[in-house]
Amino acid sequence: LLQEGEDEATPLQISLGQLGKWLAIAANYNCADEFGQGIDRGEPAEDIILVADSLAVAAIPERLPPDMTISQAMGARRMANRRALVRRLPAVETLGSVSVMCTDKTGTLTENRMVVERLWTRNGEYEISGDGYSPDGALTPSAEGDTLARRGASVAAACNDATLVSPDGGGEWGITGDPTEGALVAFAAKLGVAQKDINALCPRVAEVSFDSERRRMTTVHKRGECDIDIAEPNWVAVKGAIESIAPLLDPSQAAALEDARTVAERYAAGGYRVLALADGGIEQIPAEPEDAEQGLTLVGIVAMADPPRESAAEAIAEARSAGITPVMITGDHQLTATSIAKRLGMLDDGRESITGVELAQLSDDELAERVRDIGVYARTNPEQKLRIVDAWRKQGAVSAMTGDGVNDAPALRKADIGVAMGITGTDVSKEAADMILQDDDFSTIIHAVEEGRRIYANIRRFVRYLLTTNSAEIMIMVVAPFLGLPLPLLAIQILWINLVTDGAPALSLGVEPAHPRAMKQPPRDSKASILGDGLWQHAVWVGLLMTAIVLAVQAWSYNGGASEETWRTLVFTVLAFMQLSHALVVRSERESIFKLGFGTNKVLLVVLIVSALIQLSLVYVPFLQPIFETTALTATELLVELRVTPIPFVAVEIEKWIRRRREDAPVG
Repeated sequence: LLQEGEDEATPLQISLGQLGKWLAIAANYNCADEFGQGIDRGEPAEDIILVADSLAVAAIPERLPPDMTISQAMGARRMANRRALVRRLPAVETLGSVSVMCTDKTGTLTENRMVVERLWTRNGEYEISGDGYSPDGALTPSAEGDTLARRGASVAAACNDATLVSPDGGGEWGITGDPTEGALVAFAAKLGVAQKDINALCPRVAEVSFDSERRRMTTVHKRGECDIDIAEPNWVAVKGAIESIAPLLDPSQAAALEDARTVAERYAAGGYRVLALADGGIEQIPAEPEDAEQGLTLVGIVAMADPPRESAAEAIAEARSAGITPVMITGDHQLTATSIAKRLGMLDDGRESITGVELAQLSDDELAERVRDIGVYARTNPEQKLRIVDAWRKQGAVSAMTGDGVNDAPALRKADIGVAMGITGTDVSKEAADMILQDDDFSTIIHAVEEGRRIYANIRRFVRYLLTTNSAEIMIMVVAPFLGLPLPLLAIQILWINLVTDGAPALSLGVEPAHPRAMKQPPRDSKASILGDGLWQHAVWVGLLMTAIVLAVQAWSYNGGASEETWRTLVFTVLAFMQLSHALVVRSERESIFKLGFGTNKVLLVVLIVSALIQLSLVYVPFLQPIFETTALTATELLVELRVTPIPFVAVEIEKWIRRRREDAPVG
C-alpha cells in the first residue's frame, strides 16, 4: 500500500506553479514589447536589450522560491522547538489548511500513564491501592481466599513483554515496554506476584503477539513449579479485549462471561480501559501457537485508568474554534472512548460514536455521507483509517491523521498530513509520516497548525509585496514612453531595486509573528488560489498608484528642466522608498500598522532602515554615483520625495479600514 501512488503536490505548490507560468508569459511579452518600442524610438540596440532584459528580471519574482523555502524552513525550526519534527517541508504550509484532525486516544489525548485501579473476578470486585508502577499496594477489600485474584496476577505477569524498572536514589518506579503491559506487571507485583519469579518457574515456550486485528496476546509456558491450578503440563495465558477472548472460553464459562460483560461496560462507561485475563492448560505444545487458544477459563477483568492530558481539552476547544473537526479513532471499548471524548468536549456538537463492526457494514458512499456526523470510532483496526481518510476527502476536507503502528503507515501516507508518534511510533510509521510528534501530545498538533497558518499568511504577505512592487516596475517602464517621457530607469537601477528593495524586505515578511486571530478563523479552502481574497486586485491597484506617482514626479522634474541624472535619481529614489514603506504596511491584510506596532517584526524594521540608508548612499556617496548614474538631490527635491512617498502607505491603510468596516458590519 505504501508503494502505491505518488506524493501529490500541495495546493500552494500548484497555485505558485500556475502563477509562475503566467508571470513567465507576461515577462516575455513585456521584454519583447520594450525592445520593439526602443527600436522604434531609435535607441541603441545594446542599451535597449539591457533594459528589456532587466525588465524581464523585474517581472519575475525570482525571490519567491527561496523566500518561500526559507519561510517554511524557519517555520519547521519553530515547530521543532515545540516538539513537532517536520519531515517534508511542504507539509508546513499544508498544516494551515487542515480542517479535520483524526487522532488516537491512548497517549495522544490521554497521558498513556496506565494504572490498574479495579479487578473483578467471579469471587469479588476490588480496588487496587498504590501509586503508579510501584509494586507497593494491595487489594481493597482483602482478596484473602480469592484464588482467582492471584491467578489473574500471574496471567498479567506472564503474558507480558514489559518489565518494571526500580528507581535510583529514591525516585519513581518506571517501566520498559508498553505502558499498558507495564501497568499489568505493577498490578501483579501489588498482589505479591513477581514477574521474574513467573519467568523463572514457568518459562515461556511459545507466544502469539498482540495485534490490532486479534486484539489479544497469548503466551504458552511450561507449568513447572508455578502455583497454577491446572492439571496439564503446559499453561496458556491470554489477555485482551473481552469480546476477542469470549469465543475462546470453555462453554462452562457462559455465566461468568455474562457477569464480566456487565462489569466491563460499567468500567468502560467510567472511562476505564478494560482488559480480560484468561488461562488454560494443554497437554502438548501445538505447532501453531494459536491452536492453544481454546477451552480457556475466564480469570477476571482489570480496569486501567488513563487520565486525559491536562492540555487536551484546551487544545480540542482551540481546534474547534479554529474550524477544525477533531475525530477520535481508537481500538478501545466504545464506552471508554465515548466517555473520554465527552470529557474532552469532542462530542459537544451532537456527533455520534460507532464501532469498527458498524463501520465495516457501511459502504464507502454511506460513510462519506455520515462522516461529518461521527466523532468517535471505537474498536477499529488501522486499515479502516484509510476508509475514514477517503470519506473526508470526498467531503472536500484537508485531513491530518495520527498513527504509531506499522499498519497505520498507509493511512499516514494517504492523509494530507500524516502525523507519527515519536515515543510509541514504529520506524515504518515515522517514515510514512509528514510530521513526528516528539511528545505524542495532541496539543502539539494544534501548535503546529497555528504555525502552518502563520507560514501561509507570511507567504501571502511576500507574494502580495513582490507582485505589487514588480507590477509597479513593469508599468512604469511600459507606460512612460506612451506619455512622451524617456525611460525612467536604467538597467542597473531596475536590477538594484529588484535586488535590495524587493528581496530583503520580502524575506523579512517571512518572520512576521502569528496574528492573534489566526486560530479564531476557519481553515482556508485548499482549492483557493493564493492570489484570491483580493491579493491580485491589491497588487494591480497599488502598482498603478505607484506608477502614477513615479511618472508624475518624472514629468514634473523632466519638464522643469532638470538634468537627466537628476530626474532619474528622483524617480529611482521615490520608487525605492515607496516600496520600502509598502513592505511595512502590507504586514497585515486587515489590521492597521498602528495597531500591530512597528516593533513587532524587528527584523523587517532593521531591514527597512538599512535598505533606506543604502539607497541614500547611492545618491549622496560620490564614488557610488557614477556606478548607478545618480546625483545628489536638492532640499526641494527631497521635500517632494517626502511628500509623495507616504501616499501608497496611506492608501493601503484606507483600504484596510474599509475592509474592517465591511467585515465587522452587522448582517442584515
